[in-house]
Amino acid sequence: MSLLDQLFVYHPHPWEERDWSAAGGVPLEDVWFQAVDGTKLFGWYAENAATSAVLLWCHGNAGNMTHRLENLRALYHMGVSVFLFDYRGYGKSHGRPTEDGLYRDALAAYDYLTKVRRVRPERVVIFGRSLGGAVAGELATQRPAMGLLLESCFPSIEAVARHHYMGLPMHWLLGAAFRLEDRLPHLSLPKLFVHGDRDDTIPLELGQQAFAAAKAPKEWYVVRGADHNDVPSVGGRAYFAKLSSFIHAALGR
Repeated sequence: MSLLDQLFVYHPHPWEERDWSAAGGVPLEDVWFQAVDGTKLFGWYAENAATSAVLLWCHGNAGNMTHRLENLRALYHMGVSVFLFDYRGYGKSHGRPTEDGLYRDALAAYDYLTKVRRVRPERVVIFGRSLGGAVAGELATQRPAMGLLLESCFPSIEAVARHHYMGLPMHWLLGAAFRLEDRLPHLSLPKLFVHGDRDDTIPLELGQQAFAAAKAPKEWYVVRGADHNDVPSVGGRAYFAKLSSFIHAALGR
């Protein structure tokens, strides 16, 4: 991992010990699991009904799981189970983040769900937000799932770098590529793309490029007035209704 990767791509926060289950009002089960290279990873499992859809959540590049607690609560109250985990180097998880490492972490999270908790792939919907969209896309090429939900995502690090640096090829200095656009043409599962139309971090046009790269079936949903980090709160009931309807359709319910 280059110094520029640390500055531009990964922004992990250390863990703060609190009673997060009480703080969030959600029954969070602490989960430790291990990537194939031996890296120890930490996650939360919030189980709803035993037969509900399970949202496997690959979060964005900054913070840690605790910064997603409010959103996790809203998703849980939508009627789904949620497995949210921290990548290596984030929160309590060990190691240092790299692109290949993040992909291994998502595979380990999926394998924990299906092999340890015995969740059938027919119940799994993979959810990737921002950088996590590329992680989720790679996971979907490696493991079966019923749906892929991508929020505020981008086609590649190159596309993001060119946008923020006036077309200069700054991506040449980075080790990470995160080319979601290369995975999407090979994925046949149902896909929902969600984006805020006032996103200054990952502009709407980059989300549209990712959407254009995907094969059908796919849907495009814009949250009017939303920036990069406030899509759920700005989208409100309509946003959660859209996610719920996509998940239930993907599971054939």
